[in-house]
Amino acid sequence: MCTEAEYIQQAEAIALSEPETKPAAKDWMPLGVFAITQDGEPTGADPTMFLQLALSKQGVINGTFQNTATNTVKAVEGMVDKQTQRAAWAVEGESRPLMESGIANLTQDTSVVLIHFPDNTTQRALLVRLEKPGDTKKK
Repeated sequence: MCTEAEYIQQAEAIALSEPETKPAAKDWMPLGVFAITQDGEPTGADPTMFLQLALSKQGVINGTFQNTATNTVKAVEGMVDKQTQRAAWAVEGESRPLMESGIANLTQDTSVVLIHFPDNTTQRALLVRLEKPGDTKKK
């Protein structure tokens, strides 16, 4: 067991452990595009935050974060810890806010993610996979 602060430091170490050598283009697999909603948000509220993620064979995470309310788009980067299967990522060049989840959760249509903020508080949010345009599979 560890303290909440130690847990956050572990996630930060995972996110910042990206190797110097960048993966080849053929080594990437898209994980999808997700809407980020806060736990307890009214179900009728349209999401304003979106996350697009891809994973390399080496465990590197890359993607983009978009906030339509503030009209910002930022690159995100991070890693998956091969031992624990924890995935952690943040905006490129920043250590917080830091998002984390189990890598298996990112293959699901909905999953919980933890968001660690600069003041060492943590919030839960829900990632909801968006269907690809033209995707005709029925639920």
